[in-house]
Amino acid sequence: MCSTPAPAGRHWDGSPRITRRPRPLQVAGTSPSRLLRAGHSGRCRQCGNRIDLYQRADQRPIALHPAELTAAHVPEPCRWHLSGGIAYPHGDGSTWCRIPHAVICPRRTPTCRTGPYLETIRRQLAVRSRRLTDTGAFAPAPRSTSGQAPDVDAPARPVVRILLCRYLAEHAIEHIRCVAQTHHRHRCTHPVLAPTGPAGTWKLLPTGPSRGQLALSDVLMAVYDLSDLPYSEQLRWRAQRCPTHAAAPGAADLALAGWQPFDPLLHAAHIRTRLPHPPAHQPRNR
Repeated sequence: MCSTPAPAGRHWDGSPRITRRPRPLQVAGTSPSRLLRAGHSGRCRQCGNRIDLYQRADQRPIALHPAELTAAHVPEPCRWHLSGGIAYPHGDGSTWCRIPHAVICPRRTPTCRTGPYLETIRRQLAVRSRRLTDTGAFAPAPRSTSGQAPDVDAPARPVVRILLCRYLAEHAIEHIRCVAQTHHRHRCTHPVLAPTGPAGTWKLLPTGPSRGQLALSDVLMAVYDLSDLPYSEQLRWRAQRCPTHAAAPGAADLALAGWQPFDPLLHAAHIRTRLPHPPAHQPRNR
């Protein structure tokens, strides 16, 4: 007796076989942020819990709690909402809102007054963080006792001048990494500083005013100046892309650019009054 094979597209019992085709991630051309949704997720460096990273209207990143919360239980200054992939403060009039992770992070001091509802979520995150630490899945970052870098001549977070605007870098110049996605769907490992391309120049520049405030009293600080580079190179630095991915505008980003608008009052701990010695990555001849 010969068995009858099941027809194509069906199981042995005749039930339909459901095949789920992988759906590639795409970025809409009209999206204000070209960051893939997969790149939004991450983990807090302090507690190890999941966070969602979004850009604000001022291009600065913010870490939000992954789940929506009831707006009635969240203080009004801590309410955020999303529109077009951009995070905006305060609610959008709905009964749900998002909340910054810093408010309920178990290893941080809350930035606003929390009630029983948020304290319950904070305790749940503390238990989850302890479980991750006990199993070895997460190692909490050591708490910094001082905002100063260990070496004055080598700033860990230098001030960079791009397109006549000053930004506080997330890492040292040589450690700033490309944020684009590779063909293997991983983040690019190449640095933004091209080994054979033009480099910036370390200069002592005045701190300058910020947000209509008075300038600091004749303070000169070390700035990695890119103003002498071509306009396209400065755009590449601000987009935080290596030369290869700068030539491929269709490639999406897997991380947010680490630039933060420099404020001489908020970032006074990162001001360095001496140039790096010897000057790092100085161009020899142009």
